[in-house]
Amino acid sequence: MRVIREEPLLADVTADDGDPALMAAVFEALRTVRDPEIPVNLVDLGLIYRVLVRRDGLVHIDMTLTTPACPVATTLPGQVQNLVSLVPGVSVVLVDMVWDPPWTRERMSESARLELGLV
Repeated sequence: MRVIREEPLLADVTADDGDPALMAAVFEALRTVRDPEIPVNLVDLGLIYRVLVRRDGLVHIDMTLTTPACPVATTLPGQVQNLVSLVPGVSVVLVDMVWDPPWTRERMSESARLELGLV
């Protein structure tokens, strides 16, 4: 598995030709990653902003954290990258941290709000 963070490849990621089965498998993997401070997976917390999956197995993920000062800001993206790279059919994983728009509780799924007693 090669991890590439070069700008020319990022331009190719937006030319998404999609693979619904691979996309589902990537999201299944993402749902196994939990925020260490809030015991809810990253997808339901609303921390995954965008996932592009190409048929050739290239996956580009834009994610955020609840705050830029989060103690796992340097490790969680790598954990996401490593986990998604284990999905059969994935060849390259690019994970970018984004801070705009800022994360808010409104990005959480209803099930996450229920789990945390916020509903």
